[in-house]
Amino acid sequence: MLLLMLLTGPLASMACDICGCGVGNNYIGILPDFNKKIVGLRYRYNSMLTHVGVNGTVTYLTTKEKYNTVELWGGWNITNNIRVMASVPYNINERINQGTSNTKNGIGDITVNGFYQFIHSRKNIFSNKLLVQSLWVGGGIKLPTGKYNPLDKSSSNESANLFQSGTGSFDFSVNAMYDIRLQDAGFNVSSSYKINTANKYHYTYGNKFSSTAQAYYKVRIKNVVTLAPNTGLVYEKAQKDEDNQFSVDISGGKLFLATAGLETTVRKISVGCSWQKPLSQNLANGIIKANNRMMVHLSVIL
Repeated sequence: MLLLMLLTGPLASMACDICGCGVGNNYIGILPDFNKKIVGLRYRYNSMLTHVGVNGTVTYLTTKEKYNTVELWGGWNITNNIRVMASVPYNINERINQGTSNTKNGIGDITVNGFYQFIHSRKNIFSNKLLVQSLWVGGGIKLPTGKYNPLDKSSSNESANLFQSGTGSFDFSVNAMYDIRLQDAGFNVSSSYKINTANKYHYTYGNKFSSTAQAYYKVRIKNVVTLAPNTGLVYEKAQKDEDNQFSVDISGGKLFLATAGLETTVRKISVGCSWQKPLSQNLANGIIKANNRMMVHLSVIL
């Protein structure tokens, strides 16, 4: 099942706003366990260099773009097998070139996802060791609540159209999350395929496939505190954008990252962090270079 999720996902067709940089990125790390409801805040940061020269050289045209997102998110297990999750982001974006800074702040695109749990099992194997498995599959919609400014799109297609608060379009996703744990050692894999539609300015961000595989180990301290260090890999692939049905060269690409993080739970409070480092990339035909990404969150289990 894990191999199918990781290997057949890319066959569908891929992409979005350049692989995690800019609008539309939505990763959280390993989701905290909750029986009924959870609500929290998370902060995400990523940055990239645009107008990168040959072999990744920095020139006077090279621009650094920073994307900061503060996000209110939550989840509700309506029944044992039905789950709804939503997030409301606020974006703080900055573009820097030759000492000149340009900022753009505002609410981003609200996302709502629904999941159904197809697998939920707990059984003892290997001399009474507990094996726990779960599989959630679902879909979601992203609303065009973030502002899209067509004037920020380069008419000559010399730069990627990422410096936006939202895509200006209704977008859809198909998602799956699988987790298997033997006693305190576990493995988690999640995959998502995002389908983007054209906004009213006839710009369509490319569809995107992303998949994350992480191993973790839970350390319990006096049945009060649980620590779960984790490490893994992230793969993202994006199709090229379309502007009035014409392909945009400065878009799309592949990104492969290593990730490491820590989840801490104290009774009903969960705190987590994640760090992602690019291992290999080919974004917008080498014109764009993604930098390290990070995320921290504070959640309350209700």
